[in-house]
Amino acid sequence: MREAREHARRAARLRPLLTYALPVVSVQALVELARAYLALVDPAGARAVLEQARGILRQRPDLGTLAVAARQLDERVNQITEARPLGESSLTAAELRLVPLLPTHLSMRQIAERLHVSPHTVRAQVKSIYRKLGVSSRAEAVAATTDLRLGA
Repeated sequence: MREAREHARRAARLRPLLTYALPVVSVQALVELARAYLALVDPAGARAVLEQARGILRQRPDLGTLAVAARQLDERVNQITEARPLGESSLTAAELRLVPLLPTHLSMRQIAERLHVSPHTVRAQVKSIYRKLGVSSRAEAVAATTDLRLGA
């Protein structure tokens, strides 16, 4: 299980690259990652990757059986009544793009400029990262993501 969780963490670092630009590959990878999270009894992780897949499917709805597979997994996740606490696997692709910038000297405004988003978006994503990791400061978030090897 420890090795499987490590593989899932490494795969999660690639999630920001999975976009509608390559919809088939991206949705297929996200569906498989959702299956892995379900096998690891991590419904929060499965829910996060399926949300990303739904975003791609909204822009590219004609992906045939991939859309069906994503819906079926979504139903499985919704049937799980024992919700695990949120954790690193529940970070969204946008949050994962922000994680490597947390340990830098950059201010929230500078991070926003680098990511081409508004400072409000960065603040909201940082708050969400804090909540999901169970931390209350940037230093704690950096420590948590370093421990989880999400930042590199």
